[in-house]
Amino acid sequence: MIAEILNTDNKSKRIKIKIPYTAKLWRAELKKIQGVWYHKPQKMWSIPNQKENLAHLYSLFGKESIINTTSEKLDQPVFEMSEIVSERIDNVMTKMILSGMSQHTIKAYNTCLLRYLNHFQYREMSTITKDEIEKYVFSKIEKYDISTSKQNIMINAIKYYHEKVLGQPRTIYKLTRPKSTKILPSVLCEQETLAIINSPTNLKHKAMLYLLYSGGLRISELPNLRIEDIDSKNKQIHIKSAKGKKDRYTILSEATLTLLRIYYKTHKPSYWLFEGQDGGQYSTSSITKVFRKAVKQSGANEWATPHTLRHSFATHLLQANVNLRFIQTLLGHSSPKTTQIYTHVANINNDIVRSPLDRIMDNHNKTV
Repeated sequence: MIAEILNTDNKSKRIKIKIPYTAKLWRAELKKIQGVWYHKPQKMWSIPNQKENLAHLYSLFGKESIINTTSEKLDQPVFEMSEIVSERIDNVMTKMILSGMSQHTIKAYNTCLLRYLNHFQYREMSTITKDEIEKYVFSKIEKYDISTSKQNIMINAIKYYHEKVLGQPRTIYKLTRPKSTKILPSVLCEQETLAIINSPTNLKHKAMLYLLYSGGLRISELPNLRIEDIDSKNKQIHIKSAKGKKDRYTILSEATLTLLRIYYKTHKPSYWLFEGQDGGQYSTSSITKVFRKAVKQSGANEWATPHTLRHSFATHLLQANVNLRFIQTLLGHSSPKTTQIYTHVANINNDIVRSPLDRIMDNHNKTV
């Protein structure tokens, strides 16, 4: 049998392992390693990248049974922008800003289009065919192992350029897209959630995690909260200009309100609810660090992210039999289909839905 080990360099935080399905003993030994995790979509395992863990893998599998001990994924090259590419990208940036695109989308499109425009810099862009674009996208996927989500961003950026900037017909650039992967969101149980949000000893850090979970906030929404966005009378949080430039209200729990009142009296923020050391907005990267530290201290699932609190918020509401339409409103989803994904991860309440086996057994016992 052969085991495949990936990402053993010092930069990677996890060592990924692929083992044959028939290797039951190997699998049993892997499960004993602290911090082990199984990635179902990729059908591979991973463990923390530590010298002792790598040594254990070599002793477990035997060096003669291991192949590919380094990742072969290549980084896309950095290039110097020519004058013609610079002029074209400036036109795109102007159009995106005027159309009111979010900074996140502008940054993502800009990265893709810089490479695309550089590749075709000596061509008249309006003459590029659909086949040429698809060959370009395919070459990037094949060489750099680009994920399906990044493939879609690349295609969206290219379509935006041809349709919105050059004004070409939409039908010409109806590009082939990868089949989307249906990955269920990771969710924490209620005990894990409570352990994480109660982990920080710093009052500000604890208040931030309480708000993220109790209101189902995106991490990008937290730094934009102002003091006036907390409606203590109606127990609501006013989220302004969220994803898709939409405003919404979400719930403010009593426990979070109590904690916020203590935080406000202690820290006395002047404008933003959570301010950094210089008085400006707290950064999302700092919030992520706070969350990672809380996860480590609590001993919860180390693959959890700040967004996992939002997934958990929705799932826990669904488990409490809250109407799906109401959850959709709290999360700010435009389509109910986005919210319905949580029905696949919520634990079924056995008081409401019973297995047919239990019904059959009940009827059988009555006749005996």
